[in-house]
Amino acid sequence: MDSRRCKCKWCGTKMSAPIGAQTISCPRCQSVTQLQPPRNNNGFANGVMGAVVNTGFPARPGRMNPTNANNCQPQPFNMSPQITMRPPAVHGRKRAVLCGITYRGHSKSLKGSINDVLSMRYLLVQKLGFPNASVLVLTEDEKDPCKIPTKGNIRSALRWLVHGCQPGDSLVFHYSGHGTRVRDRDGDEVDGHDESLCPVDFETEGRILDDEINNTIVRPLPRGATLHGIIDTCFSGTFLDLPFMCRINRAGYFMWEDHRISTYKGTRGGTAISISACDDHQNSGDTTAFTGFPTGALTYSFIKTLEQETKLTYGRLLMSMHNKIHEAQKGIGMNGANETQEPQLSASEQFDIHSKMVTI
Repeated sequence: MDSRRCKCKWCGTKMSAPIGAQTISCPRCQSVTQLQPPRNNNGFANGVMGAVVNTGFPARPGRMNPTNANNCQPQPFNMSPQITMRPPAVHGRKRAVLCGITYRGHSKSLKGSINDVLSMRYLLVQKLGFPNASVLVLTEDEKDPCKIPTKGNIRSALRWLVHGCQPGDSLVFHYSGHGTRVRDRDGDEVDGHDESLCPVDFETEGRILDDEINNTIVRPLPRGATLHGIIDTCFSGTFLDLPFMCRINRAGYFMWEDHRISTYKGTRGGTAISISACDDHQNSGDTTAFTGFPTGALTYSFIKTLEQETKLTYGRLLMSMHNKIHEAQKGIGMNGANETQEPQLSASEQFDIHSKMVTI
């Protein structure tokens, strides 16, 4: 059968599509790509790929669940694909990228994501000494179209975060939005799945896989620099694709799992730490239990623990966050989290979580 070459705009996988086919399913990420019809010989190439058909948001209002893909038909976000972010010129020893996406206009939009980002910015600037000009915020509420959380703008922001990074720098990447899992096709995942971030324009531009996030902000990190990822989304345990995952029980006993298989996922000597909302197989959720208005449980519990406790170790941080989230689930509940949501910690290196202090 005659075929033509095309490429998935979600993950970039090259595929062969039968001549005349209108759509093709990607074998790597299972997204559906709509194909343009073959062109004539007036100077245009055959087999040019069209827009991606989105598989939809989940039935729940929390973070994305790919198993409920056909429950709604979201409307595309009206953003010109030519607009990409102009990174700010300011670089300080402390800088952050804060990305909150509500997916406004979708039937499965989120309510707490922008609240999360604003709260995180307050913590970083007012409490932790981050210069306001070195905190880059991407939300749908930003008036500058270059700060809308599109795939292109998020990619530019992550590159800006680590550009020129030097020993002593402290970097933060905070994400509150939809996340999902896709089948791992390059054999570098212990559980056989990649995790992914869903930009506001993901139905046309695709998701950002954890492989790319690791390659962009983890791999370049030099010795003496520190990166913290604060990831408030579903399936986020290994969202930064770091080589070691910490397992801790309620008594505080912990052990490290080695997630290295074949691909190097570490840094150039720096320290990368990810604090995420839940394990790779779990859902996370929003709740009004803490403040009366929607917030991500992970983001709120992280901020409050840092504000309320001094001389905080990573072990104490995890246990305190778990207790706060557990109390919220016992109270008025949490949207989307249908089981106990357990915050996770992963890192580029193993350490004693009960002696290493949290320094951001």
